[in-house]
Amino acid sequence: MSAQIKYAYLKGHTWLYRRHFPKDVALALGQKVLKQSLKTRDAATARVRTAELNARYESLVAEVRSRSEEALSQPESAAGTPAWAVKPETALDRLRTSLAASGTVLDRPDFNPLIEKEKIPTGDRAELYLKKRSNQLRYGGYKSVRYSVELFASKYGERSLCSLGRDDGREFLGAIAKLSPLIGKSATTRGLGLDALLAFSANGTARISVRTQKRIWSQVNHFLDWCVYEGDLDANPFRTVRFDRKIRPQPYAVPTDEEVRRLLLDRDRDLYPVMLTCLLTGMRSGEAAGLLREDLVVKGNLGTFAWVRPNELRLLKTDAAERLVPVHPVLEELFTDLPKFGPLFPDLTVDRISKLFADVRKRLKLERPKLVFHSTRKWFITQCERTGVPEHFTASLVGHKTARSENGITYGIYSAGISDEQKRSIIDQIRLPVLE
Repeated sequence: MSAQIKYAYLKGHTWLYRRHFPKDVALALGQKVLKQSLKTRDAATARVRTAELNARYESLVAEVRSRSEEALSQPESAAGTPAWAVKPETALDRLRTSLAASGTVLDRPDFNPLIEKEKIPTGDRAELYLKKRSNQLRYGGYKSVRYSVELFASKYGERSLCSLGRDDGREFLGAIAKLSPLIGKSATTRGLGLDALLAFSANGTARISVRTQKRIWSQVNHFLDWCVYEGDLDANPFRTVRFDRKIRPQPYAVPTDEEVRRLLLDRDRDLYPVMLTCLLTGMRSGEAAGLLREDLVVKGNLGTFAWVRPNELRLLKTDAAERLVPVHPVLEELFTDLPKFGPLFPDLTVDRISKLFADVRKRLKLERPKLVFHSTRKWFITQCERTGVPEHFTASLVGHKTARSENGITYGIYSAGISDEQKRSIIDQIRLPVLE
C-alpha cells in the first residue's frame, strides 16, 4: 500500500502535487489549482518536496491577498467611486502583472478578453450538414436524415445555434409526438414546416410510432453533436432531454405455408421470379434486385452459387452480407429464362418490389398486419429452423452480422465458416408448399 501524503498522489510511478487556491486568490491568479510534478517515485523524497511546495503555496496566497488589499485601497474618484470599481478588469490585470513581475505567480496563463461566439443561424448549419451527409449516406438513409433535420430547421431555422436550450428540446420532442402518420402519404403536406404539419395532424387521432419519433429525435441530436464537433456549439443543448417512451418491437410477420402457396399460385409476371428467389435463398429484396448474371458462379458438382456482393446496382447492408448462397434446384430452372447478361431483374428496384407485393397482397386479400415482402426472408429462416439447421449456419446463409452458438462463441471471430457442401445440403432441404 502506497504512503499517504496530503496534497500529493502517486500516478503511475511519479508523485504529483495538487492543491486548490481559495476562491479570492484563484480569481486574481486566473487559475484554480497549483499542480506540479514532484519528479520522483520515492515517497520520502515526495514528502520533502511537498513540504517545499506547501511553503510556496502559503507565500503565494499571502502575497496575492496583500496586493489585493493595496488595489482595493486606492483613493476614490471625483464621483466618489473607488478607482478599482470604475474599470475592475484593468485593476485585475494590473494586479496579475504585478504578481508576475514579482515572480510569485507560477505558470501564469495568458488572459485574453472573452470573444463572444458568432451567432450562426440554425438553418444555415442544417443546410451545410445535409450537404455533407448526402455524400456519406445511401439514398434511403439520407432521405430519412434530411426529413428529420429539415423538420427541425423549419421550426428553429431562424434562431441562432447558441440560443437553443433545453426547453426547445422538450418543445420539439413534444411536437413530433403529435404528428400524424398520414403526413408522409398526403400530397398536401409536402414541403410544410413543423407548425403546419401539427395543424394538419390535429384533424386526426393517429400518431407516428414511437420508433419513428426516436429516429427523428436521434437524427436531430446527431446534427447538434456535429455542430459541437465543428466548434459552433460548446455542448448539445438537447443532450440532457431524455426520450422516455419505450419502443415496442413490431417484427414483420412470418407468412404461413398457405399464404406462400397463394402468392406463388398468383404467378404475377413481374413479382413471381424475384419473390421465388428470395423465398429459396433468404436474400433481401435489394440483394435479389441487384443480382447480375456474372454473380452466378458454378462450383463443379455442387452446382450454381449466387455471389451476393457490392456492384454497380447496389451496396450491401453490412460486411457480413457478402456471401455465397447455393442456388436451389427450382431456381436453376427459373434462371435459365432470365437475361443472359447484366441484371437478372433489370426492371425491378426495392421500391417497385414493395409496391408490387402490396398490390398482389391486396388482390389476394392477404391483409394480415406486418405481412410485407421482407417476410419472404423470415419464411426462409423459419424453414431452416424447422429442418434443424443450427442458428449460426443459417446466419451465414442470410448474411446476419452476429451468429452465436449455444455456448456463446462468436463464429465471426473463431470460425472460418461453414463449407460449400454444408450450404448446399441446407438449401436442398428447403421445400415449397405443394402448389395445387
